[in-house]
Amino acid sequence: MVTLLPYQGKYPDIHESVFLADGTRVIGDVTIGANSSVWFNTVVRGDVCPIRIGEKTSVQDNATLHVTHDTGPLTIGSDVTIGHGAVLHACTVNDHVLIGMGAALLDDCVIESYSIVAAGSLVKQGFRVPSGMLVAGVPAKVVRPITDAERQTINESPENYVRYVQSYRDGGYEGKGHGEVVEFK
Repeated sequence: MVTLLPYQGKYPDIHESVFLADGTRVIGDVTIGANSSVWFNTVVRGDVCPIRIGEKTSVQDNATLHVTHDTGPLTIGSDVTIGHGAVLHACTVNDHVLIGMGAALLDDCVIESYSIVAAGSLVKQGFRVPSGMLVAGVPAKVVRPITDAERQTINESPENYVRYVQSYRDGGYEGKGHGEVVEFK
């Protein structure tokens, strides 16, 4: 089951092509662009500030996306891959970024295009990840420029997830909780 909830009169705005897997909860002022996917048991909670997700962005299983009251929206660009169990809170992720599994991105950090946040990393509040860099650690630090192979992975990953969605749909999975979407108005 997928749950879509309003918050203070604001309803999620989800493009018709978006794939929402079972257990997904999308709340409040959330916009999700075309061909994006939100995977099993993910929470996207735009209750006290907006969340904007671009096109062909994949938010993988058990991720948590949230905001800060009245001051901290969450903005995620297009062609972004967010790994399993990642936490993104009131930050900005530009286009063409890979966020590793279990990474945590705190308020006001900015992840510039063609960057990678390594699995398990903690990006501190206000930290800026320069374009084309790999950051890793707790707290995350710039480790090195990304390689050509990593750049290729950043480009291929969104296309892979578009194909995975199609594979699920071809197999009969609707991507909306097997057809059961609970909307509370």
